[in-house]
Amino acid sequence: MAVELCLLLLLLCGSTISEVQPIYKPPPGTLDFGFVPAKTYDTGAYHEPGPIGVLFNIVHSFLYLVQPNSFPQDLIRKLAQQKFGNTQGDYQKPENVVLTLQAIYYEIGFIVTAALGLLFILLLPLVGLCFCMCRCCDNCGGEMHQRQKKNADCQRSCFATFLFVASLIISVGVLCAYAANQHLTNQVRGAKKLVNSNFKDLKIFLNDTPAQIDYLVSQYNTTKDKALSELNNVGPLLGSRVQEQLGKEVHPALDAALTMAGAIRETKEALENVSVSVEVLQEGTERLNANLTDVKMHLNNTLGDSACSAAQAASTCNIIRNSLNQLNINANFSGLPGVSSQLAKVNDVLKIDLSSLVQKGYAAFNDTPDLVVDQTRNILSAVPYIKNVLESIGSNITTFTKTLPLQKILEDLMVSLTQSEAYVRDYFPVVEQYDFYRWLGCLILCCMVVLILVFYYLGLLFGTCGYDKHASPTTRGCISNTGGNFLMAGVGFSFLFSWVLMIVVVLTFVAGGNVEKLVCEPFEDKTLFKVLDTPYLLNQHWKNYLSGILFKNPNINLTFEKVYSDCKENKGIYTSLHLEHMFNIDEFLNISMYTEDVALKIEHIQINLSKIILLDEIGKENLLDFSSSGIEGINFSAYLTEINKSVTKVDLLSFANDLEARADQLPKGALENALKGHANSIRMIHNQQVIPLEQAMKYVKARSTLNQSVRLLKRTSSELMVKVKNVISAVNAAQLLINNNASLVIVQETKKYMDTIVGYFEQYVEWVKESIAMEVAACKPIANVIDTAVDIFLCSYITDSVNTFWFGLGSSSIFLIPAIIFAVKLSKYYRRMDTEDVYDDSSVSGTWHFTL
Repeated sequence: MAVELCLLLLLLCGSTISEVQPIYKPPPGTLDFGFVPAKTYDTGAYHEPGPIGVLFNIVHSFLYLVQPNSFPQDLIRKLAQQKFGNTQGDYQKPENVVLTLQAIYYEIGFIVTAALGLLFILLLPLVGLCFCMCRCCDNCGGEMHQRQKKNADCQRSCFATFLFVASLIISVGVLCAYAANQHLTNQVRGAKKLVNSNFKDLKIFLNDTPAQIDYLVSQYNTTKDKALSELNNVGPLLGSRVQEQLGKEVHPALDAALTMAGAIRETKEALENVSVSVEVLQEGTERLNANLTDVKMHLNNTLGDSACSAAQAASTCNIIRNSLNQLNINANFSGLPGVSSQLAKVNDVLKIDLSSLVQKGYAAFNDTPDLVVDQTRNILSAVPYIKNVLESIGSNITTFTKTLPLQKILEDLMVSLTQSEAYVRDYFPVVEQYDFYRWLGCLILCCMVVLILVFYYLGLLFGTCGYDKHASPTTRGCISNTGGNFLMAGVGFSFLFSWVLMIVVVLTFVAGGNVEKLVCEPFEDKTLFKVLDTPYLLNQHWKNYLSGILFKNPNINLTFEKVYSDCKENKGIYTSLHLEHMFNIDEFLNISMYTEDVALKIEHIQINLSKIILLDEIGKENLLDFSSSGIEGINFSAYLTEINKSVTKVDLLSFANDLEARADQLPKGALENALKGHANSIRMIHNQQVIPLEQAMKYVKARSTLNQSVRLLKRTSSELMVKVKNVISAVNAAQLLINNNASLVIVQETKKYMDTIVGYFEQYVEWVKESIAMEVAACKPIANVIDTAVDIFLCSYITDSVNTFWFGLGSSSIFLIPAIIFAVKLSKYYRRMDTEDVYDDSSVSGTWHFTL
């Protein structure tokens, strides 16, 4: 009982704290409450009968043939609720007559079978008496005379075979009966260990319950310590929460401003790289252009010689003259616009360190926790009050658990359990003694059948071995005659014992069969519990008997079936017995007024964070100056076009080779030599100037740097004004949030923080609920006791063994009838006769004489 009171107190604590509905309930941190201390129960309430289980199943099948009807729940309810015998005419009431007929109909299989057994009991002794008297009068086979028949050998063999088969069946039956008898004795002798195991589990159940309750109560300190730890650091924690919430707007804005500051520095570096790279490339291309111009001039002079006027050279000279316009540079970096004005404006922008201003904004925002701590004195003033509330809750829990009569209840239960164990221990030898008497009595019954079987087997053995088919009935040997006498002795003992055996069979059949059908089978499928849970059955004034006994309130829905099922699943006794109905402690602890007071204090918090300046006006003006630096006016396409061009319009090596080839077409002389000299000059220019411009590290690096810088400037300048305005707008919006909405954010985050604190206790309450339901005072031993008493002791040990015993003994008794008939018939062929039929040839044909 104390378990439930204590834990209901904790449940109430959680429910009252949660009465203040939060706006948002974040999942609290997971608390580790460990495991409720519990020991393993030893009892395994399951019995495996072993090989004899095959016989048990056969008997169950036979009982199903005798009684195939399902468990009569409605009939038993009506019979239990119907009152018989109060007056003489009760039995004649129509409803009682109907119930009686329904009961007879249900039991018709047992009634018919028992009636046959009673008929066996009455008729077999009477038949035996008549048979004995008949034989004394030399009738019914009593006359020691045997008529000779041609098929005598066939008849003797058939009778011997049938008797042997019947004896084998009787032997199997008596073996089954003996096995069941021995099985019951073995189980009774071994039941002491199972009983002790159940008592041990019950002691564990009682001894562990206080420790489990103390553990649940002690874990309140884990929750309280966690809550107090966070309450002691409410300033930094709450400030961090506020900073985190505001940071969703502030950090992106400051990050964008800092990114823009980096873009300004990158723009300056790119402009400087463009200016330097263009100068390097201009220097190389101007020198190349001058040399190519000089070569063209000399070629024009050479082509102006009179030798080119000759008919053989005129066409060649014209071709060479027309190709001279190809000797020019292709990439002309001298014509690109300069970037000096943009660079000067960017340098002016960089005179103000925008990154430093943004970092100051970061630093100011990072001071938010300190500002919150300084301006939340009203909520901090409530922290000691909350601490006192938590301490008082813990004290009330401890005090309340100490006021419960738990220890006395457990001590009384332990005393009763110890006394019961001592009583069982003292009474168990008596049980074993009475079981020995039962075992001895059943053994005597088996020995009766065995005695009959001994006579039959000896009769078959002696008669078969001593039989001489050449000997006449009056001259049969001593061994054969002894075999016949054994058979008749078996018949005599069969008449003497069979009715006694059948009496035992009928009594055990009626008792054991009905226990199996009305107790064991419905217990296994729990229909027996459904009958017990019938309203007003066990007490005509109580709807639910179990709750009426436990709580004095029969209206509580507490059933035997539910309690047994819950205990079978090893749930806590609090859940199984619904012990929450025993106590009402809703008014014992109510801290809703405290939580409401704290909530009111939180709602009136006013926070001013206007001291936080994310970016001042100088920084914003600096961004606007950068947007108007003019980098978006640079002709980026002109730069990229020149970068992608080749150094010269024509490959100088190809041009020189073509010039030399055309010189070879001219007549030998000064003109040919002069043109070849110019071709060599062009090759020299290619090797000394063009190749370095294409491959030398200085020019390659300059071209690459120019390409990267121009592309970077192009990306930066794309919608630069819009980007800057967006950055300024984001900073202004974040600043507005800090200046105007900080109090709202503070209140929201404070509520979240308080909800987190409450969440720890709710988590503790949920853990307590789960522990109460499944771990504290787990009532598996109670279900084990019921299973041990009903399923194992009553059904598996006793009922199955008794049913198997009467099944084996009954089958043996029944087959004694054909055994008697075959034994009487067969004894005529083994015993020595006083007279026999002899056919005399000297006498009148067809007459028989008796020879004495």
